[in-house]
Amino acid sequence: MTTPRRALILVDVQQVYFGGPLEIQYPPHAASLPQITRAIDAATAAGVPVVAVQHTMGDDAPLFNPTQPDFQLHPEVESRRTPEWKSVVKQYGTVFAGTDLLAWLREHEIDTITLVGYMTNNCVLASAAEAETHGLTAEVLSDATGAINVANDAGFVDAKTLHTTLMALFNSNFAAVADTATWSAAASAGQPLPKPDLGASAVTGAQRAGS
Repeated sequence: MTTPRRALILVDVQQVYFGGPLEIQYPPHAASLPQITRAIDAATAAGVPVVAVQHTMGDDAPLFNPTQPDFQLHPEVESRRTPEWKSVVKQYGTVFAGTDLLAWLREHEIDTITLVGYMTNNCVLASAAEAETHGLTAEVLSDATGAINVANDAGFVDAKTLHTTLMALFNSNFAAVADTATWSAAASAGQPLPKPDLGASAVTGAQRAGS
């Protein structure tokens, strides 16, 4: 069993997601934020490096504006920041595009990224899907991420359905999914999470659909 070389990636745990139209709905941020900070504490204890990512849309934007308070990391996260943390500001959904994160991961010989933060249905999704193209293993913590309700001309999906569906999707191929307690124990022990298995997910899905 190969010991993973992990980094904990805090995806956009910014104030914008704690109120207003982008407020995280499921799991509610009152539940997911404590799991995010628990993951940070577990990473620190296990010697896993931490990366704090913030999204920007520019100084004139109504949201994700670096000059406004809602751009800032949540205080529960900011209070844990140390000089060793890597800081990244991004302009796209994925944490890789237009940033130096991949180069930093390569420099530190990291092969596994653990994604927590917001939103499951946008930046976590984009980052998990891209990870494999860089030869990285992705992990997503189901109780330390969160989604919003989404409606547009193509349809409507509530946050719980969206989040739980994406967790099943991730764990079929793109990322190993676990809760924070399970991941913390694996990080402490230097063990990998079980790998996603598309074939097994397909077989089980077919069986359940036919039952």
